[in-house]
Amino acid sequence: MWEFNTEITNFFSDRLLEWYQRHKRDLPWRRSRDPYHIWISEVMLQQTRVETVIPYYNKFIEQFPTVEALADAKEEDVLKAWEGLGYYSRARNLQSAVREVKESYGGVVPDSKEAFGSLKGVGPYTAGAVLSIAYNLPEPAIDGNVMRVLSRFFLLRDDIAKPATRTGLEKLARALIPEGEAGSFNQALMELGATVCTPKSPHCLTCPVMEHCAGRLEGVQHELPVKTKAKRPKPERRAAALIEGIGAEAGKVLIRQRAKKGLLAGMWELPHAEAPEEVWQLDSERDVPGDKPGLAVQDWLREKVMEETGMAVEPLGCVMEVEHTFSHIQWQMRVYRCAFAGYGTPALGDGLQAHEGQMRWASRQDLDELAFPNVFLRILNRHFGRT
Repeated sequence: MWEFNTEITNFFSDRLLEWYQRHKRDLPWRRSRDPYHIWISEVMLQQTRVETVIPYYNKFIEQFPTVEALADAKEEDVLKAWEGLGYYSRARNLQSAVREVKESYGGVVPDSKEAFGSLKGVGPYTAGAVLSIAYNLPEPAIDGNVMRVLSRFFLLRDDIAKPATRTGLEKLARALIPEGEAGSFNQALMELGATVCTPKSPHCLTCPVMEHCAGRLEGVQHELPVKTKAKRPKPERRAAALIEGIGAEAGKVLIRQRAKKGLLAGMWELPHAEAPEEVWQLDSERDVPGDKPGLAVQDWLREKVMEETGMAVEPLGCVMEVEHTFSHIQWQMRVYRCAFAGYGTPALGDGLQAHEGQMRWASRQDLDELAFPNVFLRILNRHFGRT
């Protein structure tokens, strides 16, 4: 796809490796050659900053130190350990793949691209990163950092969002790997992109390969890489009910468990639903935020809570507004404090037995045991006065 001078490519690889050996960060997953540990770190690092991942990685490895430990764990325990990292399908796919490693490979992470790449959730980047770092196999690991570095150094103006460009970058990266140095070279590329060749303000004067960086020499480093902008997440306006218990359940709030498949599968949350435009607009016209909602909004909340939970409630007021963005949607959420007024559905009897495993009253202490999406963890921490 692209042809480059051998002298330039050798310069790039040699200088980058020399720089990495002197300046690499001391990260916990770099202290291990265990392919399982490296695999955990690479999954966690997808779409998450290194500083955020470090404490999660240390805790996760302590709780699930081996393939067998993670394979045998309850899914809810894995999700709880992952809580706060987001993109929870990563954790589910990881556990599913680890179970296959236990069953089909005797608990040893396979060292072939075909076998490892066939595991659930393992894409080309994860396969390349783990196989090169753990087994020193000459496989490229192309992530955003690597695409940015290569696009700038070699002055590549192709759209990195296109599959053909990614394929070309994989071929280029593979050709750049020095013999016997696959793991170090791939980490060096990632390290340069993360710490020096950053997206908005590249530190060109401290870059070890600046001398022959074609993007810098052309003065277009800030314009590269070229990438088609992704669609903005679709906004969804949602109302959540913070239903407070009475009697034996005083001090608790009602939570429900999501379905076992789909977005945030199996996690716990407050009952919530998408709010019609007219309800959202009526509530937006409140004179004083936090006051009791207007009659039309109250009626909608009562009806929707009954539909979602089988409970009768009395809406008391909007206590907070929060936003949470997923890759494809953005929840714009209003949280309404509601007083419990009884079970409105005969099938529920005197309690939640008919919804056992789907709804329950939760205390402050339950936040330490159950897995919640970030948005609901923030709401409940604030409600219970936790920082």
